[in-house]
Amino acid sequence: MTLLHHRADGPASAPPLLLGPSLGTSYALWDAVAPELSPTHRVIRWDLPGHGGSPAGLLSPKATVADLAGLVLTLADSLGIERFAYAGVSLGGAVGLHLAVHHPERVTSLAAICSSAHFGGSAPWEERAERVRREGLAGLADTADARWFTTGFTVPRLVRDHREADPVSYAACCDALAAFDLRDLLDRITAPTLLVAGREDPATPPAHLREIADAVPGAALVEIPGASHLAPAERPEAVLTALRAHLGGDGRRGMAVRREVLGDAHVDRAQARQTAFTARFQDFITRYAWGEIWTDPTLSRRERSMITLTALVAHGHHEELAMHVRAARRNGLTPDEIGAVLLQTAVYCGVPAANAAFAVAQRVLSEKSDADAGTAG
Repeated sequence: MTLLHHRADGPASAPPLLLGPSLGTSYALWDAVAPELSPTHRVIRWDLPGHGGSPAGLLSPKATVADLAGLVLTLADSLGIERFAYAGVSLGGAVGLHLAVHHPERVTSLAAICSSAHFGGSAPWEERAERVRREGLAGLADTADARWFTTGFTVPRLVRDHREADPVSYAACCDALAAFDLRDLLDRITAPTLLVAGREDPATPPAHLREIADAVPGAALVEIPGASHLAPAERPEAVLTALRAHLGGDGRRGMAVRREVLGDAHVDRAQARQTAFTARFQDFITRYAWGEIWTDPTLSRRERSMITLTALVAHGHHEELAMHVRAARRNGLTPDEIGAVLLQTAVYCGVPAANAAFAVAQRVLSEKSDADAGTAG
């Protein structure tokens, strides 16, 4: 085997999201987060060489983070993934930083969680690599909880993965951490970037994430209280909230699509009517309906308009129907095509429903014709 072991969840047509693990863990690190992201993303979790299901021997001694990044790109290529969002923890986060700096054309967005642009100098990692090559991983696994979690918390599966990792591969990953230092290159990152710090993380404390946030243009920083080094396992809800706000289905993308389909005038009126009572609903619509559903490339906007018109006729939502007749024209449907859709609804939704829909559509299309005539005059 020459590929990293991985697990894929979510629709194949959804935007790809690659999730990288921390040293000593497997893709089980993401067990509490990945399923929640998979309805809107094609989530690919991968294992480090010699960890989880990935074969040993993919890395040699004196390996670098660039070598790991190359393995991730090979995996993406094998899955037919050209561009992807990326999130990684610790060493997995370092891989993401390297990709964003050296392969910006592949990375649509980046999240580095409990990670760093450098990991405290080479000496500690060289010493750990030598110890592991000499003694194996049992001793380090015995102290994993103290290094990974706050007092009293543990994830037995991850500790077992640490104990069962291949020592030679683990040591090669230590070599990669020893040689890693991207501090002078962080300003080259152009992908939207999120940094997530565990407030009680002794390995990569918040200052390490703040250093990245200060150097990467436009980066955002989130600190999670009650989290140590493996925040996705210890505080999955907080990590999930941060990732959802950061990834492609967020409010900013949704608002852009909403304006393109419905028009600035309509959206401006909706925003002006927004109150504290309706704000959460407006945010939900923008993020979910417009930021996730209408942005799915599986269907064109023309096709989505036809489906939406049919659904609105079926349920008698005439005010929404008028709005989406206008949207259908904006999405490229001709009046004849809109009429054909409504005629189809007469068969499957009922003649009275289609009759009311034709009245609404005729009024809207007449408004457009009158406006066009006025412009021409």
